Amino acid sequence: MAEGLWPVAGMDEAGRGPLAGPVVAAAVVLDPANIPEGLDDSKRLNHLQREALFLKILGSALGVSMASISAEGIDGSNILKASLEAMRRALVGLPVQPKLALADGRDVPPGLPCAARALIKGDQRSQSIAAASIVAKVMRDRMMCGCGSHHGHYGFEVHMGYATVRHRTAIEAHGPVARLHRVSFSPFRLGGTELAEEDSMAALD
Repeated sequence: MAEGLWPVAGMDEAGRGPLAGPVVAAAVVLDPANIPEGLDDSKRLNHLQREALFLKILGSALGVSMASISAEGIDGSNILKASLEAMRRALVGLPVQPKLALADGRDVPPGLPCAARALIKGDQRSQSIAAASIVAKVMRDRMMCGCGSHHGHYGFEVHMGYATVRHRTAIEAHGPVARLHRVSFSPFRLGGTELAEEDSMAALD
């Protein structure tokens, strides 16, 4: 704001590391006069804290937008490209046009309609990014709970698609779910070549 760059949008995603489900991104423009207390990196909050802050963000922010890229979309490119594209779509969907976008991580999504900066550990340094991380996480968890109600063998509502023992055991017993599991990730095979992308990206989620 001191630099004349306002509105400012924070962007973040949830779901880089899992074996199943979409990657979900959010963009949030907070109201400087009405910032919810307790905003933080979604991973440092528990479920109840995230849900409460999610409602406060929706009720107070000047703009909130969400977007997702499906497992098929991830398999068709890669998880980094899919994550950045989801953030771009979320930003473009905002009801207010930001002059600056702040992205969590090392990369700025290509094709943004405004200036942008990448912030490593941005969800711990920027309240706008923290708000986006909460929105993205809550929305993705709700999607995966819905998947769990349709595919009871896998326990998606418990592990949200991550590579837990329960999830891997279910995959071994029942195989992958079409259009839901990311077949470009290990332990799946795509074109006869096993990839381990999920293992290297899980720490970034």
